[in-house]
This record gives sequence, structure tokens and C-alpha cells, in this order.
Amino acid sequence: MTGPKYITDIRKVAQLPAQERQRLADVTRRFPFRASDYYLSLIDWNDPADPLRRIAIPDPAELEAWGSLDASEESAYTVLPGLEHKYDQTALLLVSDLCAGYCRYCFRKRLFMQGDEEVVRDITGDLAYIARHPEITNVLLSGGDPLFLSTPRLEDLIRQVREIESVKIVRIGTKVPAYNPYRILDDPTLLDMVRRYSTAEGRIYVMTQFNHPRELTGAASEALDLLHRAGAVLANQTPLLRGINDDPEVLAELFRRLSWMGNAPYYLFQCRPTLGNRHFTVPLEEGYRIFEQAKQHCSGLAKRSTFAMSHATGKIAVVGLDDRHIYFTYHQAAQREDIGRFMVYHRNPQAVWFDDYTLPVRSCGVAPHRAPPAPHSR
Repeated sequence: MTGPKYITDIRKVAQLPAQERQRLADVTRRFPFRASDYYLSLIDWNDPADPLRRIAIPDPAELEAWGSLDASEESAYTVLPGLEHKYDQTALLLVSDLCAGYCRYCFRKRLFMQGDEEVVRDITGDLAYIARHPEITNVLLSGGDPLFLSTPRLEDLIRQVREIESVKIVRIGTKVPAYNPYRILDDPTLLDMVRRYSTAEGRIYVMTQFNHPRELTGAASEALDLLHRAGAVLANQTPLLRGINDDPEVLAELFRRLSWMGNAPYYLFQCRPTLGNRHFTVPLEEGYRIFEQAKQHCSGLAKRSTFAMSHATGKIAVVGLDDRHIYFTYHQAAQREDIGRFMVYHRNPQAVWFDDYTLPVRSCGVAPHRAPPAPHSR
């Protein structure tokens, strides 16, 4: 892979004082570190609170015993090694356990920790499962980052998925355009592959993750344009992150610039209660207000994002607040009868996850209301 170099030892980040490098090495013994020199060059090292620094550089706060390594209970929907089938139409393949950078807030950081074996190497059995389930029309390649794979390996995966007649959309979940756009700029064979497999009858969707407007550099913009011209459909998703994009003006700028580039804002996710993530979390009700304030400064095309939680039971969207209540709906759900369910709970300003709401007022849907699971581990 050409372009920027990768650094995996925090002690080699020359921009950090030696004493801080040593202190952060204790964090990386638990949660590994990886960054590109390109991304590190975007950080304002004179600002200890720089948002890109917060994304990429470890923090001792990660060692706080809060949250779990599988906050959305992905293991409950793993049907074969590397294959998750939570929603009828969508299967998720974990095809890589490496990324161009390790986001400090990552909800799958367990993949990068020693001893995890969730990523699939041989997808033969997974493909057979998908073929047996014609309701699966979307396959999401994730990890890790699929664009960190070599192009021949990625093309082989996509070719095999495309051979399943019922699969119409292949999604690639990636932060490579932010962490190392030269992976795209310097590899014309990657763009050739997109042209071959993103067709009029079934598109390749590149699901990017830009968290802050400063990640949208000239190189990143050019990389997105090349993917677009090659036939990929672009959409962006980002968690809401304390100290990174929890300002309505910053979030609005991110949404606007993405829309100008043809990269549709798709999901704004509540930061999952993953181990080590407490310092990134914004309370849900505060997050909803930030989201709504940001949308006031956006065109319709820029405010298509949905503010939601990837909960164990489905994608739960926050759709309203009043003086006493918070309003939710299942945007997507593991149980079909839950899709579209409207739920009203008594407000809890400290809540950071659906499970923190324990006093339901009412639930409207096809099936009777079911109380949420027990509160997540703190």
C-alpha cells in the first residue's frame, strides 16, 4: 500500500513529549494504537483539546472500568464465524481485523485486542448461509476496515458476494478516506474494481466515517470524488462524540460539507457504552438537542441523518423531547414486529443509552410492549 506510513507504537509519535508518550504506553497495552502519519499531520499539537487528537491519540480515561466490549451484543446475532445476521435484509461480514487508524472510541475495539478471533478468513460457509437466505439483499463488509485489505483480496470477496443473485447491495464500511485517502488516490485498480461491481442493478455503497469537518481535506475530497465517479454511492455515519463533534456549529458544518461532496449524512449514532468510552459519551437528551440545533443550519439534503442508537434490539431513533418525556421509535429492529414501534419514556437527563430509561409511559406498535434489557454494565 502506497502513501502515508503507519505508526503502531505510541512512543514513536514524535509530536508528543517523551513523558506523555511513556504514560500513554500504559493505555496502549490494553487498547492498541495505530495511526497514519498523514492523519497525525492534521492534528494541532499546540491544542491539548484538538478534536482530531482526541480521535487518534490514547487517553488515560480509557482505563476507566465502564461499559462492555460488546455493548450492542453482536455476539447474539453471530450465526457463523465472522457473519452477523441481525436484520432480515442485511448480513454483516467481519472481513478485517485491521484499520488505517484505531479510533479511540471504537465500539469493536475487541477485534484489535489480543486473542479475539471474530474475523472470518474463509467466507465459504458464510456465503452459503447468505445464499440460503434470499431475504438478504444487502451485505455489509466491515471489521476492522475492508479498504485496509489488498485490492485483490477485497475484489475476491466482493466477486463472491456478487455471485449470490439475491444480493443487490454491497456496502463497504470504512474510515480510510479520512485516515489515509491515498489508499484510494494511489490505487487505480481499486477504482476499476468499483466500476466492475457497482452496476445499474446493484450498487456498491461506501459507508464513510468522517467525524469532524477538518478530516475533509483536499485529498479526502478528491478520493471521495474518484469513488463517486467510479460508480460508488457514498453515505456517511458518525457517532456523536464529546469534545469532537458535540457542538451544533461543528456538526452542522460536517453535515453541510458532506452533502456538498455528494456524501449523504446517514446516521448520527449515540456513542455506544463500550469499555473505555465514557469520556466520549454525551447524554442522549443533550445529544438530541445538539442534533436538532445543527439541523437548523442545514439544507434538506444535509439533514437527512437519523440520530439513533445501535442497541442490542435494533436501531432506536430519538425523535422528540418535551418537558417530561423522551420519544423513541425503532428505525430498524431485530424482531420484525418492533420496526416502527413508537415509545415514550419519562426523561432522564443523565441517560446515555436506551437501557437507562426504566419508566415507560407507553409503546405503540403491533406487538405488546416489552421492557428494555437490564441497564448496561458501568
